[in-house]
Amino acid sequence: MNGVLLIFGGLALFMYGIRMLSSGMEKLAGDQIQKWLDRVVGNRIKSLLFGAAATATLQSSGLLMVTMIGLINANLMSVTQSVGVMLGQEIGTTITAQIVAFDIGYARLILVILGFILYEFFPNRDWKKYGEILLGLGIVFVGMNYMSLALDHLVEIPWISNLLVEIGQYPLLGVFVGLVMTSITQSSTAVTSMAVAMGISQVIILPGAIGIILGANIGSCITGLLASLQLSRAARQASMAQITINVFGVLLFIPFIPQFANLISRTSPDLPRQIANAHTIFNVAVSAILFPFVDQIARFAGYLVPASSRDEKPKLTEYIDEMQYSVPAVALTEAARELTHLGEVTADMLEKSSLALVNKCIEDAQNVIAREDQLVDPVSKELAGFVDVLMREDLSQVQQKRCFQIKNLLTDIERVGDLAEDIAQYAIERTQHEIPFSAQATSDLDCVWRHAHRTYSLGIQAFRDSDHQLALQVCQLESEFDRLYWHTRQQHIERLEAGVCDPEANVIFTETLRNLERISDHADNLGVSVARS
Repeated sequence: MNGVLLIFGGLALFMYGIRMLSSGMEKLAGDQIQKWLDRVVGNRIKSLLFGAAATATLQSSGLLMVTMIGLINANLMSVTQSVGVMLGQEIGTTITAQIVAFDIGYARLILVILGFILYEFFPNRDWKKYGEILLGLGIVFVGMNYMSLALDHLVEIPWISNLLVEIGQYPLLGVFVGLVMTSITQSSTAVTSMAVAMGISQVIILPGAIGIILGANIGSCITGLLASLQLSRAARQASMAQITINVFGVLLFIPFIPQFANLISRTSPDLPRQIANAHTIFNVAVSAILFPFVDQIARFAGYLVPASSRDEKPKLTEYIDEMQYSVPAVALTEAARELTHLGEVTADMLEKSSLALVNKCIEDAQNVIAREDQLVDPVSKELAGFVDVLMREDLSQVQQKRCFQIKNLLTDIERVGDLAEDIAQYAIERTQHEIPFSAQATSDLDCVWRHAHRTYSLGIQAFRDSDHQLALQVCQLESEFDRLYWHTRQQHIERLEAGVCDPEANVIFTETLRNLERISDHADNLGVSVARS
């Protein structure tokens, strides 16, 4: 009973340590992951290197796979691009086994103590994330120690001892055990490290450990498969591509496990290191063999996942997806992209509604109203909810500030959509009732809306590029708009008094000017927000 408690307690500590280590590394490098991803998706070699580096950094192949599926579902990556990252991911996931194969003795407790001090007593977020990394790493080694101690006890139980002997004699049984354990724990890292712990306790021979490693590789696909089931066809294809890679690799090596074990035994005199080396060499070899066939793997995954009726349903949002929560830095980047896209949509609505008013085009005005109801409002609601959930994650102060900025600017952008819709309504009213504008009024209105549109569009661009100089220019343009607004308003009053303008046009002209002035104010909010960030 004590052995069972030790092994499950050790496994729990190990998985908690991996999660804490992953969280700390994500805070340390997460902001760069999206930038790296943007740069590498068009180059296979860079994609492979990125997959290896990102997985080693995040300490979780499943975490990266789930994130990639979210990006694919959001049309930010293609299946072909993701295959290169997956092959690199297979290499990066071997780092953990290499780390835990070291016998660091009581240094694991030093890591725990130092990590705890940094995590608990240093409020600065930078120090805290380093503490989280050290504490997580220390807990990983403590969990490994407990699992190793537990195996020393469990091996004395006859049926467990017999099972380990059978696994050693029949590696296929080890493959099955590794697959089942990984499916249950949802962590190939934990199962592979368990095999290393068996090596530390000398309760398994190398061929049996290799069988468990091969099974864990197939079982690691379960996380991505479950994540993709309710998503787009491309996301399901990516999951199937991962399964193809892992199953092919396992089938390729199974007939040669004795020969492979003989080769690996020469890499180190220590069994734990041999097991870690077997994991590394297997994954590197499979990635190297399959690397030239990235396109073929993507096409094969396409054959395995045919199109269905549900794939025809359009996706409401362009960038955000709940699968991105696993890496908050990526989720935050995509939320900013979604906000930028919404800003660009509302800028186009402003242009179309103003032109509809000036040129009396009902079709353009109706298009603006439809986009407000069918796109701007529902996407705004989705994005607000997305950021609310994201803010409940363990974010850095900079990330929290960015979330608040997105929430605040979302209000401005949504309001611009409402104001563009109001102008579209005025365009329909003017056209249907044949309300005339004087030539001067039309010219003035055209000048004012173009100024407001330029100011707002530059505000969106400044947010997109985090361009402080452009943000300051937006604020300057808003000040110029205020002068233009009051001059145009005074000119309109003089025309009314002179009888040049039709009184029926007064309400539409005046309210449109006010709407454009409010839009300019919202553009100024964008500029100020970026300038102060």
